[in-house]
Amino acid sequence: MKSIYVGNISFETTPDQLRELFARHGDVVSVKLINDRYTGKPRGFAFVEMDDESAESAISATDGVEFEGRSLKVNLAKPRGVWRMRRPRQ
Repeated sequence: MKSIYVGNISFETTPDQLRELFARHGDVVSVKLINDRYTGKPRGFAFVEMDDESAESAISATDGVEFEGRSLKVNLAKPRGVWRMRRPRQ
């Protein structure tokens, strides 16, 4: 099972629309649209879970594709917390 990061999505995009887009490349296990914890508004990205083989196919087929008027940024999701690890400023 692999988690796919989907960025630059329209704020009006629904989980069903993302499921439909990625289902063309294999079985979608889950779709999670991320909302701001304080306002509840969409943050413009989501995570899609698929089996390993389908995930690789879906990433290569959808990265850079225009969807709902926006060019998607699609890649393998990094483990939680990795994006916060930054080198200290000098």
